[in-house]
Amino acid sequence: MPFARRLATKYRNPHEPLEDLVQVANVGLVKAVDRFDPDRGARFTTFAAPTITGELRRHFRSAAWALHATRSVQEAYLLVRDASERILQHGDRAPTVRELAAATGLDAELVMEALQARAAQRITSLDQPVQVDGADSTATLADLLGAEDPGYRRIEQTVSLTPALAELTPRQRRILVLRFGQDCVQREIARDIGCSQMQISRELRAALQALRAAVAGQSGLSP
Repeated sequence: MPFARRLATKYRNPHEPLEDLVQVANVGLVKAVDRFDPDRGARFTTFAAPTITGELRRHFRSAAWALHATRSVQEAYLLVRDASERILQHGDRAPTVRELAAATGLDAELVMEALQARAAQRITSLDQPVQVDGADSTATLADLLGAEDPGYRRIEQTVSLTPALAELTPRQRRILVLRFGQDCVQREIARDIGCSQMQISRELRAALQALRAAVAGQSGLSP
């Protein structure tokens, strides 16, 4: 069991309790004991090490990942993580993708996938308490995420206005498009329509009043 613990220690990381890794290593130890044949002349530790290590790697491929990643990416991540730690011990900066590819023998694209997969190992609960303005509060992460989508409001407006616009004359619809769709002033609208600015003002008010009445009629409210 001390031998299994030493192997588990090599896989120790801040996100995985050592005792959990020791338990996984002990499972591998039991499997090695069941399969070991002393008549073959091999030392038990020599035989057991690959079995225990395989159990630890299997643990990281499955239980230690909050989101699913393919086996090749998981194994690549372990290689990249170990190589990154070795390189950091000899320098004061994070290694580049090219350096990690050279150290692991992986191609750069797989190294990139492995680095991106780090986010799949741990997820944060939406109920996690958060600090607001540096002070403790009752707020959770969910309170700070998301916002009302303005698209829903636009859909409601479109559904309400489409039949109402159909009740207007083509001239009234043209005036509304120029005013609110193209942001034209009344002087420009009058020039486009071919009438006076005063007339445009009256027709614009009439069109808006007609829209309000039509929308209010749909909802059963007074305009």
